Amino acid sequence: LKAEGAVALLMKDAINPNLVQTLENTPALINGGPFANIAHGCNSLTATKLALKLAEYTITEAGFGADLGAEKFCDIKARFGNLKPDVAVIVATVRALKHHGGATKEELGVENIDQLTKGYVNLEKHIENMKKFGLEPVVAINQFPTDTEKELETLVALCEANGVSAVRAEVWAKGGDGAIELAKKVVELAENNQNEFKQIYDVNDSIESKVETIAKEMYGADGVDFSKAAKKEIANLEKLGLDKMPICMAKTQYSLSDDPKLLGRPEGFRIEVRELRVAKGAGFIIALTGDVMTMPGLPKVPAADNMDILPNGEIIGLF
Repeated sequence: LKAEGAVALLMKDAINPNLVQTLENTPALINGGPFANIAHGCNSLTATKLALKLAEYTITEAGFGADLGAEKFCDIKARFGNLKPDVAVIVATVRALKHHGGATKEELGVENIDQLTKGYVNLEKHIENMKKFGLEPVVAINQFPTDTEKELETLVALCEANGVSAVRAEVWAKGGDGAIELAKKVVELAENNQNEFKQIYDVNDSIESKVETIAKEMYGADGVDFSKAAKKEIANLEKLGLDKMPICMAKTQYSLSDDPKLLGRPEGFRIEVRELRVAKGAGFIIALTGDVMTMPGLPKVPAADNMDILPNGEIIGLF
């Protein structure tokens, strides 16, 4: 393609983290935004390590759930960067758990303790996943206006019965003031950190073994079925000596399984790996499962449609 020169020009500055200011004048470093369902779901090591040098506490996001972004943060990013997180914050909503408990989208704003309790098994699995990495999680309940007091109290009680702290967060409505209690809990856990952080597999294990470990430990699957094409690719990677790398699973974010329709905490299922790809520069192997597509979906009218620069240099359409 002879595009290396042009790409290098783009990357010259893009490879550096962007220092931005939040609405409450807090510094944030933004550098990379890969999707956690089809990629590793974390920002760059450069940004994270820079933040660690500049502040007493560094908070970074891993996309979607503990089955996707968090697993990849622990098994891929933390491994490459020799990072040892102190605390895991799991963001949950009453609405999402009611959906996992059988509620339709139209019913999400209606109080239903039964559906919330049934759907809690999904959050329970995410909590278990973080503990498998040796981390002590705290649940941040992202509060919606339609959440009732009874629902919120029920969710807190369910988490506490599971031995995990749950704190209401109203950042959407109140900004930083809505997360004071959450921040205090995170600091408390960080300062009293007795975690023994670890990855769930050894990169020197076989590709099949690494994929099966993720499927069984993180998703709750009974096992993994590899297509003929995937088996052929595994043999080729072994022949080329490219099999001793971490695994980046490409999987739906809507379910713990590879079937987006299986909600809650599904059991008795197997993961289907149809294809393997190598991201040699990044240093990991991508395992495509189910019907997942690796081209991110965009709305019919992307945000970019509204962005522009006026003749006077003013930038518009960002919000």
